[in-house]
Amino acid sequence: MSLFERQGGEQERYLQANNRKLNTMFGYPNNTIKTSRYNVFNFLPLNLFEQFQRLANAYFLVLLFLQLIPQISSLAWYTTVIPLMVVLSITAVKDAIDDMERHQNDNQVNNRSVMVLMNGRIKEDKWMNIQVGDILKLRNNQPVTADILLLSSSEPYSLTYIETAELDGETNLKVKHALPVTSNLEDNLELLSAFDGKVTCESPNNKLDKFTGILTYKGKNYILDHEKLLLRGCIIRNTDWCFGLVIYTGPDTKLMQNCGKTTFKRTHLDHLLNILVVWIFLFLGGMCFILAIGHGIWENKKGYYFQNYLPWKEYVPSSAVSAIPIFWSYFIILNTMVPISLYVSVEIIRLGNSCYINWDRKMFYAPHNSPAHARTTTLNEELGQVKYVFSDKTGTLTQNIMVFNKCSINGIVYGRVYDKKGMKVEVPEETEKVDFSYNKLADPKFSFYDETLVEAVKKGDHWVHLFFLSLSLCHTVMSEEKVEGNLVYQAQSPDEGALVTAARNFGFVFHYRTSETIAVVEMGETKVYQLLAILDFSNVRKRMSVIVRTPENRVMLFCKGADTILCQLLHPSCISLRDVTMEHLDDFAIEGLRTLMVAYRELDNSFFQAWSKKHNEACLSLENREDKISNVYEEIEKDLMLLGATAIEDKLQDGVPETVATLNKAQIKMWILTGDKQETAMNIAYACNIFEEEMDGIFIVEGKNDEVVLQELRSARDKMKPESLLESDPINIYLTTKPQMLRIPEEVPNGNYGLIINGYSLAYALEGNLELELLRTACMCKGVIWCRMTPLQKAQVVELVKRYKKVVTLAIGDGANDVSMIKAAHIGVGIHGQEGTQAMLNSDYAFSQFRYLQRLLLVHGRWSYNRMCKFLSYFFYKNFAFTLVHFWYAFFNGFSAQTVYDTWFITFYNLVYTSLPVLGLSLFDQIALETTYWTMINHIFTWGSLIFYFCILFFLYSDDLCLMFPSVFQYLGVARNTLILPQMWLSIVLSMVLCILPVIGYQFLKPLFWPVNVDKIMDRIHYWMNPPVLPPTQTKLKHASSHRHSAYAFSHVWGFGALITSGKTLNAKRPSAKVRRSQQKEAIDLLSNG
Repeated sequence: MSLFERQGGEQERYLQANNRKLNTMFGYPNNTIKTSRYNVFNFLPLNLFEQFQRLANAYFLVLLFLQLIPQISSLAWYTTVIPLMVVLSITAVKDAIDDMERHQNDNQVNNRSVMVLMNGRIKEDKWMNIQVGDILKLRNNQPVTADILLLSSSEPYSLTYIETAELDGETNLKVKHALPVTSNLEDNLELLSAFDGKVTCESPNNKLDKFTGILTYKGKNYILDHEKLLLRGCIIRNTDWCFGLVIYTGPDTKLMQNCGKTTFKRTHLDHLLNILVVWIFLFLGGMCFILAIGHGIWENKKGYYFQNYLPWKEYVPSSAVSAIPIFWSYFIILNTMVPISLYVSVEIIRLGNSCYINWDRKMFYAPHNSPAHARTTTLNEELGQVKYVFSDKTGTLTQNIMVFNKCSINGIVYGRVYDKKGMKVEVPEETEKVDFSYNKLADPKFSFYDETLVEAVKKGDHWVHLFFLSLSLCHTVMSEEKVEGNLVYQAQSPDEGALVTAARNFGFVFHYRTSETIAVVEMGETKVYQLLAILDFSNVRKRMSVIVRTPENRVMLFCKGADTILCQLLHPSCISLRDVTMEHLDDFAIEGLRTLMVAYRELDNSFFQAWSKKHNEACLSLENREDKISNVYEEIEKDLMLLGATAIEDKLQDGVPETVATLNKAQIKMWILTGDKQETAMNIAYACNIFEEEMDGIFIVEGKNDEVVLQELRSARDKMKPESLLESDPINIYLTTKPQMLRIPEEVPNGNYGLIINGYSLAYALEGNLELELLRTACMCKGVIWCRMTPLQKAQVVELVKRYKKVVTLAIGDGANDVSMIKAAHIGVGIHGQEGTQAMLNSDYAFSQFRYLQRLLLVHGRWSYNRMCKFLSYFFYKNFAFTLVHFWYAFFNGFSAQTVYDTWFITFYNLVYTSLPVLGLSLFDQIALETTYWTMINHIFTWGSLIFYFCILFFLYSDDLCLMFPSVFQYLGVARNTLILPQMWLSIVLSMVLCILPVIGYQFLKPLFWPVNVDKIMDRIHYWMNPPVLPPTQTKLKHASSHRHSAYAFSHVWGFGALITSGKTLNAKRPSAKVRRSQQKEAIDLLSNG
C-alpha cells in the first residue's frame, strides 16, 4: 500500500505492533473524537456564514450598505445595525452554548486514562493520545479505548467477556478469543514489547459484526475475524485483564463510523420563512416600483414647477431619473416589511419552549435522577408535525430484562393469581411475593406470586423437579461466585439467564461448570452431572439440548426450544399432554409472553455410545460438516417426553403500549427497526399494540432475491388495495408521467395490516425501482417491523421515507447502532439509561423512558407548533400594518420618501414596543386551555407593554434629552402636546374597536362553521355534563382471536456450547353520576395538559 494512498481513500490498512514511526507514515488519525461543530478560530466565520443563509439576515446586510449612501437613505444607519447585531448576537450565543456542551462531552471522553505499553513499561496515558499499533492493557469493567485486536487475557485460552450495550443496547454477555500464537504472550511485558506482528486488514467501515484481516508473525500468516476484535464502546466483564493491539482509532472506529455525518437540521418552518421572505421581498420590490413610478409622474406633473422651493439635486436631470434613487429610498424605508426582529423572537420562543421540556416534571425519571433534555432549541415546533416514528426495540421499547412469568408443568399452569372468588386476575402491586427464604442461594431480586408451585417443589413432585432440573442443566450460562453464596450468572441470551435464575430460586441451583461436568445444588444437596454433549442452538434448529450422565449413572437428554419444532419430536404417548400444553402456550402468547417447550429423553447407554461415535465423525468431517452434524442431532432428538413449557416476559418499559396506542390515535405511524430476529420483534410488536390480533393480515417479506421480494410486495399490495396494481391507478399514472417526482401521495388500504421484512430482503428492496414498491407497501400498513437490520439499513429506511414522503420523521433509540438513524431523521431522540450514552450524545432530545415521547410530541410539540403559528400570524400582521402606512402616506407627500414615523419609533417598534404581547402569547399560550377571562399573564404583557411604551415615549421626547442632543432628538414637546388632544384618544379607541371586531366575530363563528378538534372535545365535555338517557343495551363478550403469533424467542447467535465442551471456560351502559364527574375531570385534565 502506498504511503499516500490514504489521501485518495484507504483501500486496506497496514500496521505493525510497537512501531509508531512506521504507522505514523500512513497518516492514521489519533484516538481523539469530535462531535462539536466549532472551535475558537472558526466559530465566528462559520456561524456568521450559517446565519446569513437566512435570507432576512442577508437582506438586512445589503440594506445596511444601502443606508450608508446618503443620496438614497432617509434613515439613520443604526436603525438597521442595532436590530441586526441583536439578532446575530443572540443566535451566536445560543449556538455557542450548545456547542460548548458538545465540547465538554468530547473532552470528558478524550481525557479518560488507559494503560499503554511503551518502551517495555506500562504507563498511563489519555485516550486521545493512543495511536494505531499501540498495545493497551484493559482491566475488568473498563471500557475499550479503540478497536483493538485481542492478544491475550487472564482467562484460559485468552477468552475475554464483553458487554456491548454501548453498541447495540444489549446487556447480555458476549465472548471473544485471541489467536493461540498471541495467547502465549500472556501478561509478559518483555514478550509483549518484542511482539512485532504485522496486520493487513480492511479499511475502516461501519459493519459492527464483520472484520477480515491477516496477522503476519514470525513468517506465518494467521486469519483474523470479528471474534478476535474488541470494539470501542464495549465493556470488559469477568476478565481481570487483557492486552490488545490498536487497529482503528478515533473517527476510524466502528463506533464512530456508525455515528453518521452530523448535519445542520433545519425545520420546515425555517424553509417556510425563507419562502415567505422571498415573496415579501418581491412584494416590497413591487411597492417600491409603484412608488417610484408615482414619484416620476408627480415630479413631471407638479414637482417640475416647484423647483424654486423643492430644487432637484444636481445629479437629477429629469423626473424619470429622479425615480431611481426614490426606488432605493423606499426600499430602505419599507424594510420593516421583512422583519429582522422576527428571528430574534423566534429564537427566544424556541429557547423558552426548550426550557419547558427541560423543566417538565412529568418527563423526569426519578430512579435515574434524569430529567428530559432538549439538546437543541431549533426543532421544537417540528415535534408537533411528526408523522412517522422509527423506533429501536431493545432498550427503547423494552427494558432488556427477562422475567420468568408463568410455566406449564405436566398439564398444570403455574404463575396465575386468583382472587377470593377463584377468578383469574392480573397481579396487583400489593400482592405478596412468594417467600424463597428456605433457599439460601435464591436470587433476592426474583419475584413470583403463585405459592402452589413452591408447594409442589417442597412436596417433591417428580415432574416439577424434573422440569426445573432440565432448566438448570440445559443451557450455556456461566456462573461466577466471588463471594460465597452470591452467584452471578452471565448468559449470552437474557432468556437463558431468566430460566436458570428461576430454576435457582425454586431449589435447583446451577452452581458451576467445567468442560466435562455441571454442578447443581438440588434442594440443598450438591450433585455433579457429567456433561457428555451439547447440541447447540441455531436459528435453523430453534432448539438446544444437553446430554448428561446423572449421579445414578443414567444417560439423560434435556431439550428446550420452539413449540413448532418440539411438537414434531415428541413421543406418540405425549399427544394428550401436548394438546393441553399447546392451549396453555396459546394463552401465554396472547399475553405477549415468550415461550419455550421443555422435554427430555432417557437414553440407553449402548445407543448413546454408538451415537457419540457418529457425532465425533461428523465433527471431524471436512465436507458438509454442518449438514452431517445436524443429521446426527436429529437421530437422537426424537421420541422426547414432554415436561411442559415456560413463559418469559420481555419486560416493556412502563407505559409503552399506552403510548403507542395514543400515537396511533394521533395518526402517527410507528415502525420498529431492530437488529433482533423476527420472532422476538413480532412478539414485542403485539405487546406494544403496534400489531393487533384483530388485524386483517400480516405480510412477511423474506425473499432471497429481487424477483421474490417484488412478488411478495405486490402480493401484499394486491390484498390491501388491488386497484393500486392497475395501470389506471392515479398514483401509477402519476409515477409514469412524472418519473422525477419527489413525493408519493398517501394511499388508503381496505383494512388494518402489518408488514414484517428482514434485513436480507431489505438489501434487495432498496435497490432500483423496488424501493418505491417497498415504500408504497409499507406506508399502507398500520405497523411495520424491520428485523435483522444493520445500522446503515436503519438510516436508509429513514432516508427513503424522507425522500418520497412530505412528512416529518422522528427516530428514537438507545444504542450506538441507532446513531445513524437518529442523525438521518428530521428529529432524533436518545434514550439514556443503562444501555449507554452514544444515542443520547448524538440526539436532539433525550430522556429516560419511551413513554415520555407521547408528552414530547402531543404536548410540547403541539404547543410549540401552535404558538409559533399564532406568533407568525400576529408578527406579519403588525409589520404589514406598520409598513403599509408609509405606502399610504406616500400619496400625500408627493412620493418623496419621507417617513411618517420618527427614527427612534422605527428602531424600537419591533424590538420593544410590540414584542411583549406576542412573546407572552408565544411562550405561555396553552392550546387546550379555554378561558373566558384574562389571566394574570394577559394583564402583565398587555398593560405592561403599553406602560413600557409610554415610559420610553416620554423619555425620548423629554426636554432634557432634546436639549442635550438636539441633532438626534429633534421633537421637543411633541409627545406632551399630542397626548392632550381628545382627537388623539378618539382615534386610538376607534382603531382598537375596528381591529378587534373582526377577530371577535371570527372566534364566535369558527366553532359553529369550522370546528377543530379542541371545539369537538369541548362539545363532548358539555355533553357529559348533561348526557341524554340511553336505552339499556346488551353487550357481547369478545373472544380472543384463535390466531396465535409465534412467541418463541431465544439466543440469536450460536451459543457457548462449543466453547464449554472445548474446555476453554473452566473458570356501554350509561355511566353513574360519579363516573360522569370522573370522566369530566379526566377530559378537562387532558385539555389542560395537552
